[in-house]
This record gives sequence, C-alpha cells and structure tokens, in this order.
Amino acid sequence: MPDLTIAVPVRNARVHLEDCLGAIPAGFAERVVVIDSGSSDGTREVALRYGAEVIDFQWDGKFPKKRNWFLRTHLPSTRWVLFLDADEILTPEFVDEVSRILPGSDKAGYWLNYTIHFLGKPLRGGYPLKKLALFRVGTGEYERIDEDRWSALDMEVHEHPVLEGPVGEIRARIDHRESTDIHAFVAKHNEYSSWEAARLFAAERGTARTQRWTWKQRLKSLIVRTPLCGPVYFLGSYLLMGGFLDGSRGFLFALLKGAYFTEVHGKLRELRDKQADHP
Repeated sequence: MPDLTIAVPVRNARVHLEDCLGAIPAGFAERVVVIDSGSSDGTREVALRYGAEVIDFQWDGKFPKKRNWFLRTHLPSTRWVLFLDADEILTPEFVDEVSRILPGSDKAGYWLNYTIHFLGKPLRGGYPLKKLALFRVGTGEYERIDEDRWSALDMEVHEHPVLEGPVGEIRARIDHRESTDIHAFVAKHNEYSSWEAARLFAAERGTARTQRWTWKQRLKSLIVRTPLCGPVYFLGSYLLMGGFLDGSRGFLFALLKGAYFTEVHGKLRELRDKQADHP
C-alpha cells in the first residue's frame, strides 16, 4: 500500500465529510488528518468517529493559508500526501491505480481527474476538472499569494502546488460531489469570484506572483478581462466540452459557470474604478 497521508481541510463540512471519510479503505493511508477551521456543525465529531486525526487551524489573514500551513507546521512523515476536499469521494478505481503506481514512482506529483456531480447526478461533459493534489512530501508547496484578506477564504482555492520534479497523471477519477443546493453553489462561487478578481487586480499592478502560473491560469486571466468572458465560457462548456450531453442539467451548469466568470470580470472592473477614483 502507498506510504500516504490524506489531508482533508474543512469548515462546517459534516454533511459531506461522512461520505468522504467512509470511502477511504482501511489501510490505504497511514494517516488521515482533518484540518478544521472552527467548525460548529459536528464536523469534528464525524472526523473522530472515523478515526481521523483533527488539527485546528485559525487563519490570521496572511500567508500561509490552510494547506501550506499544514505542510509547514505538521509536515507528514509519509512519502506522499493527498489533499482531499470533504465533498470528494475516492472511488475503488482510483484507490487501485494509486496503490499500484505510487510504491515504485519517481514522480514529484500527480494530476488527478474528477467526476463532477451537479443536481444529484454526475456530468458527462462540460468541465474537465483536474487538480495537482497528490505529491511527494518535500517536493514543494502551494504557490505563495500574499493577500490582505481579499475574502474570508482561509484555504487555497485556485492555487496549485509548485513542485520540483516530473509530474504524472492518475487517470481513474475521484467523485466530486459538490452541493446540489443551488443557493450554496451560487454563494460559494460569489466568494470565489471576489478572491479571483482581487488576485487578477494584484497581477495587473505587479503585486502578485505570476511567474509560475500554468498556461490554463494565464489563458483564464486573459479571457476574464474581456466583457464577453461569460458567453465564451458558456459556449465552450456547453458546446465544445460536451455539456449538451447532459441536456438541461448541462445547460444550467454551463450557464452558472458563465455567470461566475462574468461576476469575476465585473468585480475586477469595480476594483479598477475604485483605484482610479482613489489613486
């Protein structure tokens, strides 16, 4: 079995955490850690019931945020670490592939693939979600962003680990079972869009670290700066990336994601206008 620590950053995630921890097979990881930001909904009790170690985290508004804080202050003694969100469920296929590949691997990390659930069912198209969330301990950490509380987000959202060494890919998918509550979906993306706009604004002023952005991050930053970013994303998601295969669910998903990018553009423009009024 892989020499692995699974780290699950959470805040009031009881609804999802039980399924997440319950899907981790016995013996698959040497250590399962839940990094909790003061949950008040019984998250801690769920974690302890499943035998996970609970570490408390309180963000001070500065670098590092939750994942880098864990790597810096609670460095795993295992060779590998997998960061798993509470709404992400390990599949038997993923467990089998990781168990087969990691023991003899010379990679620094692996890109992971995810199945997106929306309105209670997995999507067949529309959004190819990938994250670099499995890597060898000591090969790097999440990119550094020096922010001044752009939002209340205490965990790295769109940052990715900057690793030293070759990176591979695990093809078997993890199930990403995002909330089916549209209100929660929109509220979360409202918070994300504020952070994203602030990051792009900092990049424009030369106060953000952009040297190690991936080509996808650079492309997204260019598209979001145009007022047509929402329609562009909608057409790309629904037509080019197969969202139409999911019928009306795929249409709604692409529409909401397009609205998210429009929101980022609007908030970026708002920040520019405020800067112009108060240089």
